[in-house]
Amino acid sequence: MSRRVAIVGAGLGKFDKPREDRRVREMVAESVRMAFDFTPNLSKDDIDMGVSSYFATHFDQEHNPASSCWDYMGFPPKPLLRIEGGGATGCLAMWAAWHYIKSGLADVILVYGLETQSTVDSSLANEFIAAASDTDFDYSLGGFYTGYYALMCTRHYELYKTNPVHTAMIAVKNKRNALNKPFAEFGANITVEDVLKSRMIATPLKIFDCCMLTDGAACVVLASEEKAKKLTDSPIWITGAGGGTDAMRPGDRPIAAAATWEKGAKTPIINPDENAEALARVLYPDIQSFGACREAARQAYKLADITNPLKQIHLAELHDAYTSSEMQTYEDIGFIPHGKTGKWIEEGGPFVDGDLPCNPSGGLIGVGHPVGATGIMSAFFAYHQLLGDEPKFCTNKSTEVQRAEKAVVHSHAGTGTYIVVMVLEK
Repeated sequence: MSRRVAIVGAGLGKFDKPREDRRVREMVAESVRMAFDFTPNLSKDDIDMGVSSYFATHFDQEHNPASSCWDYMGFPPKPLLRIEGGGATGCLAMWAAWHYIKSGLADVILVYGLETQSTVDSSLANEFIAAASDTDFDYSLGGFYTGYYALMCTRHYELYKTNPVHTAMIAVKNKRNALNKPFAEFGANITVEDVLKSRMIATPLKIFDCCMLTDGAACVVLASEEKAKKLTDSPIWITGAGGGTDAMRPGDRPIAAAATWEKGAKTPIINPDENAEALARVLYPDIQSFGACREAARQAYKLADITNPLKQIHLAELHDAYTSSEMQTYEDIGFIPHGKTGKWIEEGGPFVDGDLPCNPSGGLIGVGHPVGATGIMSAFFAYHQLLGDEPKFCTNKSTEVQRAEKAVVHSHAGTGTYIVVMVLEK
């Protein structure tokens, strides 16, 4: 497992509602054409296999869109693998391709993700998505993801003295970051007051705290070091990759984690201004914390030799299906000690000109969340930021992160059931 793996190309189709002349296979092909156009030395003959990611077949009632896209692009008889893992599906596909190349089973892999969600109304779409939760308990009791995240957000507010203004600031950041992205569907010049006054979905989460349903496709091309150096003069290396899982139901996590976390430990309510050191050592589990993120980050950071994420990482593309989940992730991915997040947001830490810009792309809240494409979309923007050509995909340079050399891409499923963290470097 000593081979280095690089991203040598990435493409993205505009995230928006479908048209008669732009079905899912055309959306995927559009993203793949972009990747090939930006990597002139890359040809179809170089591709050894494909890894496709999509979340659900319910939306289009097509149960094998991976193969129809592969066929449409003319890649048969080369092998194709389909990956599914809820909201983490895109990065799980990249992680699988990374393992194939790392192990020597392939040299160049095309990873593409897709999702169409606008073929049904939002209530049915949310029902489809909620079926990714525990269908024996949470789902059957009327559970849906906004409700789950509202509960976790409320707990975070209680424990760490964060509040709706902090989550509203994340919404403003991500919506505004997406304004200069032609690929994005939900960029907006909003204010904190706009967020606080927007329609309540599940207390305390407002409509602007939530990502929106959309359609889209994205791709990356991964290659071994030997191949990468032949295909491009500017490979971006995946120096760390890790994954973690957790119990389906957040309420079960203290039981599921007992074998690997200190038995019987509880998250204390501590005033961060009085006892920051103790709070920094807060033990998982509690309902506001993502243990799977801690595990995924631990694996990725170990491989990439990251010991101080806030200082060593220059930008992060985080899974922000809700503003609250981005806020929670700052802590569990190791950027900020637990209890310090509110102050960090107030000081501008996750903004483009802050300590560690988070979601300069606009994230899911600004760009959109076509599930199978989302993690790959995040990798697309991180890749081009590291190359220094992010302005090529924007109307201005307002979201360019200067002198970025290392980035984190994070993808998240369920209420933290599946999480992947990858470290990218120039």
